[in-house]
Amino acid sequence: METLLGLQEHQQLTDEQHTKIIRKEVQQASKVIRAKYAFLKHQNSIGFLIFAISIAMILLSAVLYLKGTIGWIMVAISVAFWTSLLHELEHDLIHFMYFKKNKFMQDLMMLGVWLFRPMTINPWFRRDLHFHHHRVSGSKTDVEERGVTNGEKWGFKRLLTTADIFLGGVLRANIVRKDIIDAVKKGELPKEQALMFKKSKIYGMMPFTLALYFIWYFFLIHYSIHYISVFFHLGYESSAFIQAQFKWINPLVAILIFPNLLRMFCLHFITSNMHYYGDVEVGNIMQQTQVLNKWYFLPFQIFCFNFGSTHAIHHFVVSETFYIRQLTASKAHKVMKEQGVRFNDLGAFGRANRYFEFNR
Repeated sequence: METLLGLQEHQQLTDEQHTKIIRKEVQQASKVIRAKYAFLKHQNSIGFLIFAISIAMILLSAVLYLKGTIGWIMVAISVAFWTSLLHELEHDLIHFMYFKKNKFMQDLMMLGVWLFRPMTINPWFRRDLHFHHHRVSGSKTDVEERGVTNGEKWGFKRLLTTADIFLGGVLRANIVRKDIIDAVKKGELPKEQALMFKKSKIYGMMPFTLALYFIWYFFLIHYSIHYISVFFHLGYESSAFIQAQFKWINPLVAILIFPNLLRMFCLHFITSNMHYYGDVEVGNIMQQTQVLNKWYFLPFQIFCFNFGSTHAIHHFVVSETFYIRQLTASKAHKVMKEQGVRFNDLGAFGRANRYFEFNR
């Protein structure tokens, strides 16, 4: 009888009340962890240590590859893993979690996480996009998530653009632009915010992202033509000048471009499917995300630092660092599940990430 009454009371709670319960329990779990491990109070030092170690390991991997000690598969795995930590650091830096009172150190770290993940948007531009994401998660103007395929039907186009933010931006530019203009006309989006989206699109991928995508496409086209020529016995040979360029392009692809594309594919696959889109009530955190933590997501989680399992926690408690979320995940998951947050809602893959049934 008591269990039945408790269930009825639970069902009568609003999503806002569920959110408050989750937030309180997660914050309490964080306090317990911080009290247990005194070194966690040195947040700036921990962040910089992770930053320094990650960059050192990336550089070491590159040196070992260039010396022939490890092959391209090992360097890709290593760099993809360590840059996944830099992505989490970037996310924390966007929320001012390290060196909040030291702009030089914060900007230094922001620059560093960008230089070693140079196929991403400029993090200073991303900060505005990310704050907007938290305000309107799951809506048509949630440009950050839409930019990584959230809300689209699964098919060849979505698969192709899951890692490729440049091609994805080109292919979905018109529809996103129309949605933003429509939101401005309806008063749902300030003109200033729309202008910031435009600036991010024009300048956010300069100079590194555009240059590296150009090199990547050149690499793909060159070798596609080469292998087609060999297969069909066409006898095509590229010029000596072009062949000479691959003395530096091949190592660049192996050390930097391909590992980042691998990492981005894993991250974007997870984040675009753990965030709901389209029929989400604005401001309702209970409807914004799900937790993806089944064993078969592990190959993706390795290269986005367990993002699918822990990022939903961030939507409830924004101010915690990524490594604290890892430490409190078990307790956070328990209360989240009790309060109705969805876990491993695989049906969302077929609903184009709608929270409810996809309205065709």
